[in-house]
Amino acid sequence: MKNCKLCWSLVVVLAIIVAVFSYKFTVGDVKPSEDGRLAVQLSKDERNALLLEMRTWLQSTQSILAAVSEKKFDEVSRVAKISGMSAEADTPASLFRKLPVAMKALGFDTRKKFDEIADDALKLRNPEHTIKQLSNTMNSCVACHSTYRFTEAYQAPFQPKGSIASVVARVESWSELQH
Repeated sequence: MKNCKLCWSLVVVLAIIVAVFSYKFTVGDVKPSEDGRLAVQLSKDERNALLLEMRTWLQSTQSILAAVSEKKFDEVSRVAKISGMSAEADTPASLFRKLPVAMKALGFDTRKKFDEIADDALKLRNPEHTIKQLSNTMNSCVACHSTYRFTEAYQAPFQPKGSIASVVARVESWSELQH
């Protein structure tokens, strides 16, 4: 009988721990900000990684527009893939844990839309379609920037080596591709 009480106590404690972590994963590390948006609290390295990702999306958008204006659909596809789902593997886990679930959804949706642009550019080779897709993709950017801001709150006590390095390497390879 005593063992049964101990087992149930452990189940309750574990359930509470899972609930706390689930809540934190869903809500992220956010606070209201003075401008009405939600301030996502990040370390300096996490904030820099996120800003770098957004600059990559902006560079991809510009390059897609340039390529579609010249009807270079192979280039449209190549550039769109740079910002697609395959790049998600470079996102540091510490950053991902701090983002609210709605922001994660916007990020995944944006990456999927870049992948769709890449696929459709090769299949359809239709400039108007590509521009409409890119315009739709930009709606995710506007929604995110209207809802969130990124503040440097603290430095995480433990930062795994190389967590940001993979993002920097991706941007360096992006720069090399542009030249």
